[in-house]
Amino acid sequence: MLTKILITLLIIVGAMVYLRKPRENGVRASTKELGKNIKLRIGAYVLISLSLTATAAYWYWDWSDGNKVVSVTIVSPMSDESVVYQVKKKDITSNEITTINGIRIRLSNQERIIVANTVNK
Repeated sequence: MLTKILITLLIIVGAMVYLRKPRENGVRASTKELGKNIKLRIGAYVLISLSLTATAAYWYWDWSDGNKVVSVTIVSPMSDESVVYQVKKKDITSNEITTINGIRIRLSNQERIIVANTVNK
């Protein structure tokens, strides 16, 4: 979400700079202006590259974190029974879990789940 806001602000600022710059038809630009334009372009490319790199890093981190296998213990208040399942973090929802074997387990409002640290394979 933050990335979307930053990219939107970057586009708005870039459009404002582009529209405020007066156009001079038929007049050659001096070397000083060309150097300034090159610096602006390089700065824009660097900023875009950093933004894309940060977005890709966030997506990778989110994907890898969601695919970590954790131990989920389901404790039933009606009986003194508890069952442990191996589940990917992304497959844990508020009322259902899906194990790594593909078994879907629906949870009642009274059952309690305990999520342990990641499982070492």
